[in-house]
Amino acid sequence: MLGILLLYWIGKYYYKLAEAHGKSKWGYAILGIVTYYACAVVSGFLMGIFIELIWPGAVDNINEFLFGLLLLPFGIAGTYLLYYYFKRSWESKAPQLGVEELGTGEPTETTF
Repeated sequence: MLGILLLYWIGKYYYKLAEAHGKSKWGYAILGIVTYYACAVVSGFLMGIFIELIWPGAVDNINEFLFGLLLLPFGIAGTYLLYYYFKRSWESKAPQLGVEELGTGEPTETTF
């Protein structure tokens, strides 16, 4: 149940970020959830290899629930890093005027 709440919050933050910057809201919400799972799986795979190299046979006896809790921060960290990257890159871009918006503002007076 707590996992569903975590996925809800991840999706919600990505949804709001995409909405604020005029991007695909549901696409980025799903991307955030997929990023969480991808980071957890990759870090679990790497951690399993590392544990097996140090203690051969230890992966066979590992508690899966505790291993899942151990991977939780890695998934959250990967999701946060991607969120932070999107936020910084979208805020740093100045809004560009399209052809339709050119000339619709107030006229500016230029003196020489």
